[in-house]
Amino acid sequence: MSISIEGISKHFGSFQALRDISLDVPDGQLVGLLGPSGSGKTTLLRIIAGLETADEGRILFQGEDVTRLHVRERRVGFVFQHYALFRHMTVAQNVAFGLDVLPARERPPAAEIRKRVQMLLEMVQLGHLAQRYPVQLSGGQKQRIALARALSMKPQILLLDEPFGALDAKVRKDLRRWLRALHEEFHFTSVFVTHDQEEALELSDQVAVMSAGNIEQVDSPQKLYAQPSSRFVFDFLGQVNVFAGEVEEQVLRQGEAWVRLPQPPQAQALQLYMRSHEVHLQTMPAAHAHLPLRIDSISLVGAEVRLELSPIGWESEEPWEIGITHAQFNSWQPSRGDQCYAAPQVSHAIAQGADAPETIRWQAGEMDDPAAMI
Repeated sequence: MSISIEGISKHFGSFQALRDISLDVPDGQLVGLLGPSGSGKTTLLRIIAGLETADEGRILFQGEDVTRLHVRERRVGFVFQHYALFRHMTVAQNVAFGLDVLPARERPPAAEIRKRVQMLLEMVQLGHLAQRYPVQLSGGQKQRIALARALSMKPQILLLDEPFGALDAKVRKDLRRWLRALHEEFHFTSVFVTHDQEEALELSDQVAVMSAGNIEQVDSPQKLYAQPSSRFVFDFLGQVNVFAGEVEEQVLRQGEAWVRLPQPPQAQALQLYMRSHEVHLQTMPAAHAHLPLRIDSISLVGAEVRLELSPIGWESEEPWEIGITHAQFNSWQPSRGDQCYAAPQVSHAIAQGADAPETIRWQAGEMDDPAAMI
């Protein structure tokens, strides 16, 4: 079932939580609402569910206007951040709750409810815990029970508010993988709220990035990461290294640092945004860049070694962070306090006063021999 959000605005007193929001969620897609706290993503989710009322605009399910429908009539499944399980009920009773409270004419027979509850518990791999109480469950188990309860009503739309926010990293990753597989099997339409960039990019078919009640960009995870449309999206989607300066004869300079640009820019003041994988480190300056850095910390994180670096002879608002392979680390053997040089391969230039980035790529002939790199 598709969802169309048309011109939704919402005030809480003098505070405007949403500003003329429009968004289309195609049938069967899993869409993430990503943004910092206070960006309006949970308010939008609650308006879709019918738990909040918009001041302006419309909500349509499969082309039907449901803006004025009560939450019960929308028949959506809603999974809350903190589970909202009833402590005095068993796991099976929690899952059955939505069915048990239906009006008599709509309520399935008791035997069918028991059968559906058991099927759902088996689906979330917790059939053996049917008679336990929430206090006896782990966080990951509680979240699965909350999801099973939402699915018990056979919703065509599933809404999830920070579904994994209260869980530890390992459980969160396992449940993300499980939810993605469940979604692909049953093909329901889902919208979920998160402030976790990795979670949004891993789970979603489309991601809507929100800021201050506005939608900044809606795109596939791949395009969103590779082609952010604004400075905010770039800053919010993961670690980014920034070099700012003034342009002199096609060279961007700041203090003792400089980068030779492959083509003349249109502006005199630029910021170059570079993700970790778009920058190589060298023991000597590159032909097209002189960006001296000092190693402040070294962290072995999974498959890579993460270096935190600070500028030498120039300034950056945030420390730089660049990952190298374990093979590079073992060959180079860097230590805290060592000096090295950044060699940009790809950069995204944002002119002073502008918002949209322009991608810059250096060709092989403009850079040093790759053998000179670490």
